[in-house]
Amino acid sequence: MRGNIVIAGVGNTAFGKLPGRDRLSLIAEATRKALDDAGVEKSMVDAVMVKTGNSDLEILYGQKVSQALGIQPKMCGSLDQGGAANIAQITNAALALDAGMIDCALVVFGDNPKTGSRAVYSRPRGDDALYGFYSTAAGYAMIHQRYKQQYKVPDEQFGAIPVAIRGYGAQNPNAQLQKAITLDDYMADPFLIAPMRRDDCCLVSDGAVAIVMMTAERAKELKIDKAVPILGLGQGQETLDVHLRKDLTRTMAEVSGKTAFAMAGLTPKDIGVAQIYDCFTITPIITLEDYGICKRGHAAAWAAEGAIALDGEMPINTSGGLLSESGTPGLQLVAELVRQMRGDANLQVAGDKPGLVSNQGGTMHTHGTMILGRPI
Repeated sequence: MRGNIVIAGVGNTAFGKLPGRDRLSLIAEATRKALDDAGVEKSMVDAVMVKTGNSDLEILYGQKVSQALGIQPKMCGSLDQGGAANIAQITNAALALDAGMIDCALVVFGDNPKTGSRAVYSRPRGDDALYGFYSTAAGYAMIHQRYKQQYKVPDEQFGAIPVAIRGYGAQNPNAQLQKAITLDDYMADPFLIAPMRRDDCCLVSDGAVAIVMMTAERAKELKIDKAVPILGLGQGQETLDVHLRKDLTRTMAEVSGKTAFAMAGLTPKDIGVAQIYDCFTITPIITLEDYGICKRGHAAAWAAEGAIALDGEMPINTSGGLLSESGTPGLQLVAELVRQMRGDANLQVAGDKPGLVSNQGGTMHTHGTMILGRPI
């Protein structure tokens, strides 16, 4: 399937606090922009793949979204894998396109937890809620603490991640948080859940993102000259409670990454830019190591040495990621990588190498990896 399926268009709303907007209106706006970007009519779409909303889970949500968009698709569905559901739905769409079951797919996510309900982020976690194990951040703090102890990583090296990513967000006019920080700012920040500081934690955001997919052959027929080919896809699923895992410093990103690299026929050294899920600082650190981009225990130091700078070895999260552009769970990272591959990103990385994007859900429970190439 390598290179047979393309992303023909991307679109997104503003991100941040968007009062008066419900999820369906956000999704409709992002969809319209993605279709305009691809230069195709809504009538061509015959598959609608949706990541369920975090603020309010609904049954038959894919059908509700399709109806709101005025689309009656052949294939439709919603999926919950946390933030990894986006690449999972892209994978489902790619398989159906490759099999000839559909002609044009829309993959979309929209939600409004900033102005609506954010209760999902603070819900109790299993039986250990009796002992204070509440919130998404609690699990990540446990993983962060274990990594810090195991590899003896100083806080200053962890800080290199948000400093770089917040710097990118400060230069993105569509970012929710356009404020750069220094390492001194980071170190002066109080602990939110030790050892994580406030700047280690992503935003909560209203917003939506949509992408349009089709076969490379169909894109050629339609004369879409900026279609970005999908070279590799992979997934990995973790089922154990966080505190029962054999190793808190390794995730199923390792399996997901190996699958995607094998499909693409590439290695980590072939990647020129990456959009790595950064719900918390520890997430990209472990993901980079799981992918084999860095040695175990060295990703934070690698970042601190300038490797993720715009002119570094591998820039990451060039639009500001979840730490600065939007806490929207992951599809905005796909949109940014598409723009990087097309050469029309806000902060464009030089070169012509392929790019990589990761999605992750739960507390490193689910993982999705996608590798994109340059337009055909």
